[in-house]
Amino acid sequence: MRSFVKPLAAGAALLVSAACVQSGVPESALGASPPLDARVKPLLRVGGLQFRDLNRDGTLNAYEDWRLPAEQRAEDLVGRMTVAEKVGALMHSTLPGKGGVLGRADGYDLEALSRLVGEKHVTSFITRLTLAPAELAAQNNAVQELAEGSRLGIPLTISTDPRSHFQYVLGAAESGTGTTQWPELLGFAALRDPELVRRFGDIARKEYRAVGIHMALSPQLDLATEPRWGRTSGTFGSDAELTSVLGGAYVAGLQGGSEGLQANGVATVVKHWVGYGAQPEGFDAHNYYGRFARPGAALALHVAAFRGAFQAKAAGLMPAYPILVGATLDGEPIEEVSPGFSRQILTDVLRGRLAYDGLVLSDWAITRNCNERCRAPTAEAPQRPEDISTAWGVEDLTVRQRYVKGLQAGLDQFGGTDEVAPLVEAVQAGEISASRLNESVRRVLIPKFRLGLFENPYVDPAQADALIATPDDLALAAKVQREAQVLLQDRGTWPAAGKKVWLFGMDRAAAESAGLTVVSDPADADFAIVRSEAPSEMLHPNHFFGSRYKEGRLDFRDGDTAYEALRQASRHVPTALAIFLDRPAILTNVQDKAAVILANFGASDAAVLDVLLGKAVARGTLPFELPRSMAAVEAQDPGIPDDSVEPLYSRGAGIVRK
Repeated sequence: MRSFVKPLAAGAALLVSAACVQSGVPESALGASPPLDARVKPLLRVGGLQFRDLNRDGTLNAYEDWRLPAEQRAEDLVGRMTVAEKVGALMHSTLPGKGGVLGRADGYDLEALSRLVGEKHVTSFITRLTLAPAELAAQNNAVQELAEGSRLGIPLTISTDPRSHFQYVLGAAESGTGTTQWPELLGFAALRDPELVRRFGDIARKEYRAVGIHMALSPQLDLATEPRWGRTSGTFGSDAELTSVLGGAYVAGLQGGSEGLQANGVATVVKHWVGYGAQPEGFDAHNYYGRFARPGAALALHVAAFRGAFQAKAAGLMPAYPILVGATLDGEPIEEVSPGFSRQILTDVLRGRLAYDGLVLSDWAITRNCNERCRAPTAEAPQRPEDISTAWGVEDLTVRQRYVKGLQAGLDQFGGTDEVAPLVEAVQAGEISASRLNESVRRVLIPKFRLGLFENPYVDPAQADALIATPDDLALAAKVQREAQVLLQDRGTWPAAGKKVWLFGMDRAAAESAGLTVVSDPADADFAIVRSEAPSEMLHPNHFFGSRYKEGRLDFRDGDTAYEALRQASRHVPTALAIFLDRPAILTNVQDKAAVILANFGASDAAVLDVLLGKAVARGTLPFELPRSMAAVEAQDPGIPDDSVEPLYSRGAGIVRK
């Protein structure tokens, strides 16, 4: 096998040509062959055309024949696979990082990966590397080369969580992956422009494929109905109709068209089906204490948010984590298990009523056991990555029983695991029929064929840098960062001119680049700018995800550093509060202190400054309401959107100037 550190060929066509020369086949005989790249297995010549001989048998098998439909090729390949290979296909694991945690490292651990591919037969992985484009492309080529050497040469599907957005961090405005940076999905919801979302999807598709990524574990189509929920920033907000429209545009952009996954596309896995945003107190279902959701009578709204993505034929779907407490279907109670184990949710509704025929991939760790550190971690024994489990509602089942129940419910693939032995045993014991197993394996394989991975899973590292973050793409992303902001308040006291500024939470260099002079005392300034995130509390610091997702209150209180900075500055000069609304903040006690309140959903310091200095115009409106008080938040229904009493700002609020 070619070493991944050696220079790679610049183009697939050149590789085919070289292979033809070595085999004595004239290049003119290639005919209409698509670009092929064979680095481990030989090429076949049949009727003047070229094919990859992925199982080295010297004959053209249906799954190797790029002229046939994806479904026919998948059917042929399923018939050639062993039970162990089929079970491996139903795992969606993590590409191991060399010396890293949870796959984060400077490169892949190919020795560890060779065991996952060669012994466990896993062919789907999430990547968590955050390297420069050319480096990431080379790393992804290395793992594909390893997979090509397997018995049947099945290429890997490489997935990713969203990489094209950035959640604002004080003092930072850079991407670790080199991709263009856009607001969170909330920013697109603030602009309400489906065509813009589709253009974003086109750019993200190009950037993902350039580095060898084929599957996006996005978009997040959960309705943001509980204001305290820590995953609000990844949604399109609280409006089911808008979420449906923008979700469909996102899928069409990423997949390469509105008629399903195209050869140059990225398979989208829409999530989380369904009701995830209705989590009481906003406690997230990654955690044992947040394992329940209460969409209640509004469940139909949460379902409706996905319709646009289904119309665009999203290639995949990911069920939610939390148990839907008290939910009913046709008057019958829904079994109180997470949707990944619910036949009513996955088969009766999704497959039956909505006729969805794509891949259903579970969210991560639903088959793992929840130990004491998972249920009740302490400062002395905090929850570690190996203690993560989300087997909600089926905690009393064995791992083997969870696999069986998940497949019977309608799952096709299990995320975050490569524990194949229990499922192999279940199949061998007849607990899962051969036909049911084959059905899911086909759904895993079909996107690989549609994406052309059986012909060429490799990318050109030399081209990755040129294709990613082009000047035009960067310019559009920067424009969206500016326009997606929401001007909530302008008391008319903001200075039309002035050069001296006092800053909190903003990079000094960004202000100086904008032509401002930064002073150390607000009394010496012409105006002040305070950047902040929405308020929060650390309520569960010993839980792995509890320490990472925002929880608790949404209001500013005495002692909050940003609030104290705002109070200090506003005593002297007009002050702008530029707030990142990762959750719907309560701004009631801010209004009288801020001359300007400018909300964003992911924006660089430069983008915020351009709006405040009149160089750009904020055109967004709120994608959810902002409650008036914590009492109003606590009294609202977690499943119903925008239902707090007398909100301070309603959904759709915002001052938009021409």
